[in-house]
Formats: sequence, structure tokens, C-alpha cells
Amino acid sequence: MLENHAKLLKFFTSSEEIVGRKKLQKMIYILKKCEIPFEEKYQFHFYGPYSEELTLRIEEMCNLGFIVETREEKKSYYQYRYQVADAGREFLEHYQMDLPPLDDHIQAMNEKSSRFLELVSTMLFFEHLPKEEVTEKVYRVKSKQNYSDEDIEEGWNFIEMLRQIH
Repeated sequence: MLENHAKLLKFFTSSEEIVGRKKLQKMIYILKKCEIPFEEKYQFHFYGPYSEELTLRIEEMCNLGFIVETREEKKSYYQYRYQVADAGREFLEHYQMDLPPLDDHIQAMNEKSSRFLELVSTMLFFEHLPKEEVTEKVYRVKSKQNYSDEDIEEGWNFIEMLRQIH
């Protein structure tokens, strides 16, 4: 029952902190598309792939004291930061799971903006289409983001780099 919670805790222990709910959503989705066995279901939403399951699981883990969620007020919005709590680390000590190493993936993604990860996750959501159609989809469904051809090329290169990490 708690295996999916444990996988997420392992994700959080591989990072000092995750800044932003959107970034968190995109990172888990991208890892899933890199064949890391996260099981949350995603659908396409306003900011690209989104998982209500993930949102609920994070909320549960905060309520259990496994994850600390800190809310910071910005000019016109709130930004959330996530870190593993001691209770989460203790829980993981008693839970055995087979999960590939995540550190390199997470470090690479944490260095990118949530805007860029939104682009990459959107590209991955439509990756079953030919590349030209993926580009057209990005321009259509993400028109307000004003992604350039260079952004999309950087996105493909980033996806390739992530998939080569073992």
C-alpha cells in the first residue's frame, strides 16, 4: 500500500529540496517517461502533464509528517518547497524497494526552470507523434509560453541526455 509513498520519499531524499508544485509534478512525470517506475496517472492539464494522484499522495505524506511543505509568499503567488522530514527518512530505513538511482536525473532537472520542465514534459506527453507534430502541438497548446525552436531543440537534447543516465 505504501510502496508508492516510499518511491516518492526516495525521490525526495535524492534532492535537498524541490522548489515549486509545478516543478515537482513535471519531475515525477519526466522520471516516469524515463522508465523509472512511478505509478501516478497523468493527464494533460493547463501546465502540461498533471497528476491528481501525485497531489493527493504528497498531501498525505505531509500529513504523516514524512515531507515538510513550506509555503513562501511571492509578489502575486505562493511558492512551495518540499523536503524530507526525519520521520520520512526513518520510514525509508524500514522499507525495501528496487528503484534505480535517481540522483543524476534529479540534479539535472533541478538545475532547470519549471518553464523548461513544462516544455520537456509536454514534449514527452506527445512523443508518440512524429517530431514535427510534437513541435506543432507545443506551439499550439503552449502558445502563451512563447517557446522558440531553440527551446524545443534544447528539450530534445535534454530528453536524450536523461535517457542515457543509468
